[in-house]
Amino acid sequence: MSQQQTRSQARGSTDHALAHWLAAEDEGEDAGRLDPDNRLTCHVHGRWIHQCVSSPLHVNPVTRHRWCRDCETEMTVAVDELARTVTMRCPRCNQGGSAATARLLAACRASLSHVSSKKARPRLVA
Repeated sequence: MSQQQTRSQARGSTDHALAHWLAAEDEGEDAGRLDPDNRLTCHVHGRWIHQCVSSPLHVNPVTRHRWCRDCETEMTVAVDELARTVTMRCPRCNQGGSAATARLLAACRASLSHVSSKKARPRLVA
């Protein structure tokens, strides 16, 4: 089997897993069993939340998702998939945390952890 076919199969299984999670979270949210802030997926972008959280659509000054109230500015996002870290900071004061941003960070970290745990780990050959 070629590398191209292997990558295609891996991408297909990832897309299938994402589609499953999106559908399950949509259903759970619609039924009132899942709080929208606890989703690992984004129903707007059709992606894992850590993959699209930097979109301007995820900024909300009213609820303070990715919003610094003191500086009245959008917070920046850094997602490092290798180090498995997600950070959000106000570009002006370097702070800007809120309960909504904390929940969004937790969802992004859970999403990143879930996706990372499903990826094949490279095998070291002695």
